[in-house]
Amino acid sequence: MSMSSPTNTRNPFAFTSWPVIIFSSVIYAALFISLLVVHLNVPTAPKTPTPVLGINITEAWRDLQELTSGYHPYNSRNNDEVRDWLLRRIESILEKNGAKVSSRKISSEQSLERHIPPRDRDRWSIRQDPTRLCDKDETSAERDHRLQERSAATIFNDLMSNVSFSATGRTDSSGHSHMPGQSVYFEGTNIMVYVHGTEDENLDCGPRSLHDESSQTTRRRGGVLVNAHYDSVSTGYGATDDGVGVVTNLQLIKYYTTTGNTPRRGLVVLFNNGEEDFLNGARAFSQHPISKFVRTFLNLEGAGAGGRAALFRSTDTEVTKPYRNCPFPFGSVVGRDGFERGLIRSQTDYVVFNGILGLRGLDVAFMEPRARYHTDQDDLKHTSKDSLWHMLSAALATTKGLTSDRSHDFDVSTNRHERDQGSDGVWFDLYGQAFAILQLDTLFAISLTLLIITPLVVVLVAVLLSRQRKWYFFSHTVRSHTSNGEEKIHLHGWRGFTRFPVAVVAATAAAVGLAFLVTKVNPLIVYSSPHAVWSMMLTAWFLVAWFVLRGADFIRPSALYRGYAVLWMFFIFWVLLLVAAVLMKRMRIAGVYFVMFYFDAVFVATLISLLECFHLPAKDEFAAATVDYTTGTHSPHTNSPRESTLVAPEENPFATEQQRDADDEDEGEPTESTSLLRGNRQTTFAHYTSPHRAGPPDTEDDAPKETPNTSAHGQEQAWSSPLPTWTWLIQLLFLAPFPVILVGQIALLVTSAMYQTGVDGSSSLIIYLFIAIFTVLLLLPLAPFLHRFTSHIPLLFLLILIATTLYNLLAFPFSANNRYKAYFIQTVDLESGQNTVSLSGLESFIRPIIAELPSAAGQPISCASDPDSKAGLTRCSWSGIPPQVVPSTPPGVPPELGYPTWVRYNVTRYPHANSTSAVMHLAGQNTRACKILFHRPISDFRVSGAGDSDLFARVPKDGGSKELRLWSREWGRGWTVFLDWSNSTIRDGESSPSRSVAEGTGMDGHVVCLWSDANMPGTIGALDEVRRYAPDWVAVSKLGDGLVEGRRPFVV
Repeated sequence: MSMSSPTNTRNPFAFTSWPVIIFSSVIYAALFISLLVVHLNVPTAPKTPTPVLGINITEAWRDLQELTSGYHPYNSRNNDEVRDWLLRRIESILEKNGAKVSSRKISSEQSLERHIPPRDRDRWSIRQDPTRLCDKDETSAERDHRLQERSAATIFNDLMSNVSFSATGRTDSSGHSHMPGQSVYFEGTNIMVYVHGTEDENLDCGPRSLHDESSQTTRRRGGVLVNAHYDSVSTGYGATDDGVGVVTNLQLIKYYTTTGNTPRRGLVVLFNNGEEDFLNGARAFSQHPISKFVRTFLNLEGAGAGGRAALFRSTDTEVTKPYRNCPFPFGSVVGRDGFERGLIRSQTDYVVFNGILGLRGLDVAFMEPRARYHTDQDDLKHTSKDSLWHMLSAALATTKGLTSDRSHDFDVSTNRHERDQGSDGVWFDLYGQAFAILQLDTLFAISLTLLIITPLVVVLVAVLLSRQRKWYFFSHTVRSHTSNGEEKIHLHGWRGFTRFPVAVVAATAAAVGLAFLVTKVNPLIVYSSPHAVWSMMLTAWFLVAWFVLRGADFIRPSALYRGYAVLWMFFIFWVLLLVAAVLMKRMRIAGVYFVMFYFDAVFVATLISLLECFHLPAKDEFAAATVDYTTGTHSPHTNSPRESTLVAPEENPFATEQQRDADDEDEGEPTESTSLLRGNRQTTFAHYTSPHRAGPPDTEDDAPKETPNTSAHGQEQAWSSPLPTWTWLIQLLFLAPFPVILVGQIALLVTSAMYQTGVDGSSSLIIYLFIAIFTVLLLLPLAPFLHRFTSHIPLLFLLILIATTLYNLLAFPFSANNRYKAYFIQTVDLESGQNTVSLSGLESFIRPIIAELPSAAGQPISCASDPDSKAGLTRCSWSGIPPQVVPSTPPGVPPELGYPTWVRYNVTRYPHANSTSAVMHLAGQNTRACKILFHRPISDFRVSGAGDSDLFARVPKDGGSKELRLWSREWGRGWTVFLDWSNSTIRDGESSPSRSVAEGTGMDGHVVCLWSDANMPGTIGALDEVRRYAPDWVAVSKLGDGLVEGRRPFVV
């Protein structure tokens, strides 16, 4: 084992084993523990229920209790009750605040006229608010009176807006065209509360000013939109998706209508309905005039159940800046990149507000655990007041910043082409306490500067070292001139050069190999045990890297390994920074920001290793001193080699001043064995026989001289003894903390976003590979120091690696707290009476679940991949309990007898020759959601009473639509749909070319109605059965918009 010098043994900061082990362990333990504590724990809500004037946490919690008392999807009676409760609650808040209120059932005659068919206009009662209308030629006195008398808030009870839109189908196998998409007609039931701002001059004359043709080129103050949807899924109570967002909205109304809190810019609080089905509510909002008033938005959402509300994404730097005033900011721009690159497949209303309306804003959402998302565990007992306060405080701080903004960054131009979209931003939090934000172009400029400057600095220092003959890196030997000729002195400068890449490649290969192994054997273990997977990866990488580096150091010690390691890191991260700069500039990817900060730390560490070399002796001086030291002479003219052995040798020329002082201390009081010559470090004549003191042999050859190792660490090169022993700690403090914090936060966010997506059909290998990559980035700062570690910590890590690997390979991946999601749907053929219950998921887990159900006993279970289901999942079906979603038969009579009455339709083809158009009237009992499935795609449709919009295409231009979804705000009213398939094409398969339909060809398909209300036990008996008899590690979620689908065929 290598021995340390006496001084280094006593120095607590020396680059020796125990200081390295202790400092490295403490730093990494502190970093990892603190990162986990921040990520897993939500900041505690204030003890006082009213931490801010106008905010009441207790009141918000009671509202959440009321809101989550049952399932309330759009297609449920409970949804109507929630809507009525919201209206009453809003009015109560405004009344308690003493705010003047104007209430409107619809927005205005002028703005809504285009939505109402001429024959229906007489049926609508248009109510105007006289305090909101004004004359352009009003006097200043009239204007002052109007402003004084105007209401503080306006409630828009929107029962008029409707929207028709479409979604393009997926790209076919050729990649050149799209498969048929789907179209939607939706009737909105949104509620909007407009809190008037002190600078909302243009809206004082009512919403008609938003359509004033004379102001098409003007700019005005833009309002702020805050959105949350009040519908839930049919299988979840919607506590965090999106109940917390809804009650946050209520509190914002209360806050901004409290005396003293009036916003400068107007605030529009939107409670939208129908988000869960196709972001329908946000699209309906786009048809309301108030949507033209807002310029920025804050979307409140839930993609998990509890925890912290993370900033998912934002549109630009300027609109994100107010978020930094949050007391507990949380999030990273990596999330935005994940959405834009399709790594995160779910979507929120953000894509409507930004992508369609062109607004600038933020998306704040709960993100984990996804195991409870869209299940019955998205309830009150699985969230907390702390989570509520985390979202509420973030929303309050952000809206304060947006509504109080005095700049013109967020002004509205009525010309959509003149709207400024801001600059791309880079943002991230630090321990949930601070928030950093800068422009992406700024980060690119800094990165480009570093790419140019830092290599020049490294080269400059290397040149200076070379000129001073102190460049020991890559040096093999040095020649020294003696009286006997020229001698070669070994420097061993190349020693240690290849160790870092070998160790990193081997350790990374081990982590990646484990990723593939776990994916092969137990791919979903990360679903319930992400920390076990992380522990396995971290310990595996550490052990392999330590084994390679420690073994190499034992065989061939090198004082330059630490320098070579940081030089390798400098090269690697220079290349990574170059790649990151290209991604920033060309693809506008901001999530690579950590590479720049990581590179900065590596550059400083590299510079320290180079600057250390200035402490070294010049190579020619070292060579001469080595020759003198080994021969016992100062020069060719001094004592002969034979005589030198009889004279006390001189001091070690490579020892540091501290080591010489230590030697003086060790000399002690003179005794009879003490040399009479001053400076002699030997105490007996026996010591003169030391090989390092002996003269040269009688015969010499040209072989290079081996330098003595006197005061260097262990058996490292002798010339390294003057190197500072404490600079390694500075390097560690640069390399580890900040890079590990940045990478660690990203790693935890990515893990939270992805570790429970495997049951949705996503590849499990991706998350394991991500963990392996982040493992390398987290532990790489340790690599320059690992060779100093003794076997104590590696042995502990070996035990952890064995335990976690066995667990990850053998443990069952689900539990009652991390339940497997099975996706439920029941289909009923209303003609034949056959009903089929289906669970979709991974077949290896779905079959055991079905085996527990009494109704499936003894039945053949049919399992097959379903293109209409989630990608990668299998649908397993059996004949189940008939649903009773329509009260069409008396008690005791089988519901099958009433099936024919559930869906009614008639379809008539237009009578002219070669007609490819028809009109269909359809309706379903006890539902307000139906759809039409077409055998061939249609080229156009129109619903009676629907308005037109220049924002949306009713049918995709490429591929047409094979499905038309219909949503009504009234129960059982039905729809009249005009269909056209004149430009329809037929494709026999995804890879086959499309061909036109012959003129006069008819159309066929199915009329399907949906039922989604499972609040009453027994209504959907098959769903009740799955919930009752499935194992406790199973959760049930919806597969489609409806829990039950009843269908009838049609031909025209």
